[in-house]
This record gives sequence, C-alpha cells and structure tokens, in this order.
Amino acid sequence: SGINAESPYGRAEMDLNRDILKSETAEIDIPELELCMTSGSLGGKFTTLEGLLGQIKDQLENINPFSFGDSSDEGSSGKMSLVVKGLDEVLTKERLTTIILDDPAGNSYIQNVYAPDEDPNMVITEYIRSDEQDDDLGIKHMITENYEETS
Repeated sequence: SGINAESPYGRAEMDLNRDILKSETAEIDIPELELCMTSGSLGGKFTTLEGLLGQIKDQLENINPFSFGDSSDEGSSGKMSLVVKGLDEVLTKERLTTIILDDPAGNSYIQNVYAPDEDPNMVITEYIRSDEQDDDLGIKHMITENYEETS
C-alpha cells in the first residue's frame, strides 16, 4: 500500500523543522505553486521540510540555468521564476502552502510534531496502489508463487 501525507507548511516555526524522510519513489506536490516533483527527481532524502524546499529551489535554479537571465524565453522563464519566487516566499514565511508527499511504496514519512497526540496540521492517507503504480514499481511483473518452476 502507498501513503499520502499532506501538511500545511509555514503556519508555525515547528512546521519549518519537521523531519521528512522522502524515498526515491515519493512525489512532492505543492499545489499553490503548481509544482510537482516526480518520483526520482530528488532521490531519497532525510532532512527537514525547510531543507527539502531549499533543495527543490536549488535544483530548479541549478539544473535549469537557461530558464533565468538573458538566454531564457519569456514563457518558461516567467513560469520558472514564479515558482522559485514562490518557494522563496514559503521559506521566508510570507506565503502559506501545502506540501503533499505521495509515496506509492509507502516508504516516506513526515514528522508528527504533536506526537503522541494526533497532528491537527497533517492528514495521512493510506491507499491501495493502482495497477499503473504497481507497474512503475516493478511489482506487477514479480513472480511470487512457484518462482522455482519458471526459467
């Protein structure tokens, strides 16, 4: 089964410091910025939400240097600049946003800073993976019964 953890970011200082374990199979979505980092784009990470957002911003700036400055075209440059500016605003607490960590393998985690109580600022949903997700993870083609008989 997979997990989907949704946490508002930046509402309190403790939100900046939440530990996050992001596996390679996890996707990160920030709807307010129209930003989706697909699985594998950042690799596995153990950091804080603030650290993760900083790494996303750095990756957008460093991997796409032609999206900024003189050599950029207006369409991609404008959109990329807006996303980077939005990440800056979130990191400086000028803007509230929601972080969605969706991991079909279920190997990711966002810290509950209220533990052992329920976290009022986070929703965790466990779900059954789709056939497409099973295929992407290589699970669909695994032989788990009578594997000794196949050649």
